[in-house]
Amino acid sequence: MVAAPLFDMIARRSLVQTLNQAAMRTLPIVLTFLLAGLLWFAAMTEATAQSSAERGQAVIEKWCRTCHLRLTDRPDPDMAPAYEEIVLRPGRTRCYFEQFLNEDHFPMTTYRLFDDEKADVVAYLMALQRAERAKGRGN
Repeated sequence: MVAAPLFDMIARRSLVQTLNQAAMRTLPIVLTFLLAGLLWFAAMTEATAQSSAERGQAVIEKWCRTCHLRLTDRPDPDMAPAYEEIVLRPGRTRCYFEQFLNEDHFPMTTYRLFDDEKADVVAYLMALQRAERAKGRGN
């Protein structure tokens, strides 16, 4: 009668040890996959932000560059200012650009952009603002 409980105790201890050993072997694998997932998520978040600014630049190139100067263009009183100058004006914040894109501004041509296009344009303008400030402009 004593042998059965003793055998059960040894079997349980052996099972626990086996499970602990298996867990210790798989822990590095699980941590590797977890780290890889976190790195992938961080990379995708950065890629999405870049893609949004790039899409915003494409919207501007398609709809706005007809009237807005490029920074390298000669001054022309019939043209709107370059975006590189606009983003450096005082008060040009994300909130300002979001509000601006939701209002009509005559005589500026009114384009009806989708909400995601507006968000992309704002992302581009904010990226352009950071880039211009990094160059020492507008500080």
